[in-house]
Amino acid sequence: MTIRKHSIPRWTLVAMSLAILVPTLAACTSKNEDDPNNRRTLRIGTMYGSSQDESYFRQQYTDLFEFSHNNIDIEIVPAIDYTETQFDEQTPDKPQPDPIEKVKEIMTGANPVDVMIMDSGVLGSLVQENLLKQLDPLMKEDKIDVNDYVPAVIEGIKAAGDGQLYALAPTYTPSALFYNKKAFAQAGVDVPTGNLTWDDVFNLARRLKSGTGKDAKFGFTFNQWGYSDPYSDMTNYAAPLQLKLYDDKAEKMTVNTPQWEKVWTTISQLYKDHVLPSNEDLQVQQPQEDQNRYNPYFQQPFFNGKAAMVIGNYNMINDIDMYNRNYQKFKGMEPLDWDVLPVPTFAEMPGVSSYIYLSSLAGINTKAQNPDDAWEFVKFMNGKEWGKLRSRSSYEMPALKEFVKVKDGMSYNIDAFTQVKPLISENSYEEQKLNQERPNLYLIQQLAQTEFNKVIQNQKSVKEALAEFETQGNDLLQKIKLNPKGQIGGVPGDVYGGMGGGAIAKPIG
Repeated sequence: MTIRKHSIPRWTLVAMSLAILVPTLAACTSKNEDDPNNRRTLRIGTMYGSSQDESYFRQQYTDLFEFSHNNIDIEIVPAIDYTETQFDEQTPDKPQPDPIEKVKEIMTGANPVDVMIMDSGVLGSLVQENLLKQLDPLMKEDKIDVNDYVPAVIEGIKAAGDGQLYALAPTYTPSALFYNKKAFAQAGVDVPTGNLTWDDVFNLARRLKSGTGKDAKFGFTFNQWGYSDPYSDMTNYAAPLQLKLYDDKAEKMTVNTPQWEKVWTTISQLYKDHVLPSNEDLQVQQPQEDQNRYNPYFQQPFFNGKAAMVIGNYNMINDIDMYNRNYQKFKGMEPLDWDVLPVPTFAEMPGVSSYIYLSSLAGINTKAQNPDDAWEFVKFMNGKEWGKLRSRSSYEMPALKEFVKVKDGMSYNIDAFTQVKPLISENSYEEQKLNQERPNLYLIQQLAQTEFNKVIQNQKSVKEALAEFETQGNDLLQKIKLNPKGQIGGVPGDVYGGMGGGAIAKPIG
């Protein structure tokens, strides 16, 4: 969701990249590659795309490969061309295309793609369907050492393949726990070391909380922007536990359990105690004398001193760097003395987080018509020459360990970003398919948010809310089963009643 802005034109970056790689790539070009009679096409599938943005994709992934393999033409094949549906009328009985089914179509059709570039939500499904070629033997044959890659990335990919590699990713987007050293010192709290559990972080947050009203300071927020949606925070937090709202057939609720009760109790109590701040808690009035100056930081609690700790992704380093270069331009702002720890995880699921993102995973189609060139491309895309260039990105972290380095002129615990592996759900395909077949299942989420908000507003206890959620949810599931796409009558008022399901709760007290 981060909007990335680059001050250097993309074509300039590509030209610079080509200039750097020309000697290396020229040495790799064989006589066979120069043979004009040996021309072939490599078809690369993407999950989304269109002819309008194909040039950007090529600049990012294929131009250098084509330059170094001048007998190979690249054809980009999007599974979903969003220009074909972007102006269609959206109705319940006309759902969006199923991305996994569309990916399977371009991998199994009459002219299948050779390489598939995907995100982690698709990887496990394609492995289960035997649509991807195992890469371990190819890596062994070409003496590619898996230990050269960040272990958390490799372990995350292997989790989707029963311990085997079916794809590789040149970069990934990790997160970490950013903390303000001054806030810890002022509260007399020692900065922890090592990997923390969520309970550790919440206990620290209680100790770091101070003041009331406009002078209140908080120990922790789930994101750097200060926007709080308690239900979304709770679901993201609980994701590694892989708890389900209903069974695999979406016929019976599975929420009235000790595990769900613990999750709801933990997060709701933190909000009710104002340990986790609400949106109202974080409101800061920009100084009158700064009204004519754009200050992107004054409403961000980690930057304005309202929050001592925050979950931030790798790109937040750039935000801090920019802030510390310009803070003196904003009245009342102070420089940040900061560092990072690994993103917290559950004691029950150590070292796994939903705040680590894998994208641009490249795998070889088992039905590839050009498997040799497909492996050559995947190998190149994840190799050291390309990795060196990709390491210059300040938005993603390289998967190759040798390029994981602290940003020039800064000092922080870079290892904090490499300690936790991404969560890859084993049931993501089944869940996505079920939601495609029954789009009205979103009503269950609305009902959940309604009941969770009532807990935060002290209208119900957690036990009461979960019991009511179970009862109403079971009734709603049956209605959805009978009418998976059309409008459903007799739905509880808070679900269909305007803002009832989607309103963000404000803690009372």
